Amino acid sequence: MTNIDSFISFIETPPLWKGTKFDITQFIFPVIDLSQFIFEPIPDKIRLGHQMEHIFHQLVSHSKEFKVLAHNLPVKDENRTIGEIDFILQHTLSKEFIHVELTYKFYLLDSMISKDSIHQLIGPNRKDTFFKKAEKIKHKQFQLLHTPEGIEVLKDLNIDHKTIQHKACFKSQVFVPYQYNEILTTSLNNACIVGFWINSKGFNTSIFQQFQYFMPIKSEWILQPSKNTLWKSHQEIMAEINNYLKANRAPMIWIKKSDTVFDKCFVVWW
Repeated sequence: MTNIDSFISFIETPPLWKGTKFDITQFIFPVIDLSQFIFEPIPDKIRLGHQMEHIFHQLVSHSKEFKVLAHNLPVKDENRTIGEIDFILQHTLSKEFIHVELTYKFYLLDSMISKDSIHQLIGPNRKDTFFKKAEKIKHKQFQLLHTPEGIEVLKDLNIDHKTIQHKACFKSQVFVPYQYNEILTTSLNNACIVGFWINSKGFNTSIFQQFQYFMPIKSEWILQPSKNTLWKSHQEIMAEINNYLKANRAPMIWIKKSDTVFDKCFVVWW
């Protein structure tokens, strides 16, 4: 992941909510002047979440608004690591200290789970949910800095734990059911909706056989499909999809409908 498009896509991905919701304040990402930005290559063989941390770190360090004081800072109880702090920033003008927990998620909205879309957002393989992640941020990751061990870590940075602000940089791409016409709850940002999800039976129909397809690797999920030049037929992509579905894994698919119209979707096994 060494393409500038990855940094642009990160910047352009909206926050999952605005302001303070769910008792979590959203970090307002600074305006970045990319004309003077020279990125450092990001390792390919690390998890997507860690790749996002590299992108966040480089972009915020490039901004004039914040100074990065710490990144991936472990909090230990003697020799046992009890948690990790994503970022400690200092605002260059106000000198305020800000603890930022970074999250970049791909969520599918399953309207069968609940009447409230806060509880309907799940991971493509149904292994994680937005509600559980929000609860973890509030009750574990934010509170970590106020434990005796966290207080000591902040003391090393000359920061009083009582003065630090907690915020989340929570960006997300949301996929709704195919031909879903409703909107998210007013608590969530509808600008995050970027595509749809569908099961293999629905995808393997004549409606989709006329288009071209590409299956991005996970590090490419944040990118825009229009940047891709390698496309396959519906029959070719179905062979790839089936390999994933057999392992209970839902792949992301890019769809080329014309030279100017593209879609993102997940084909699910459930």
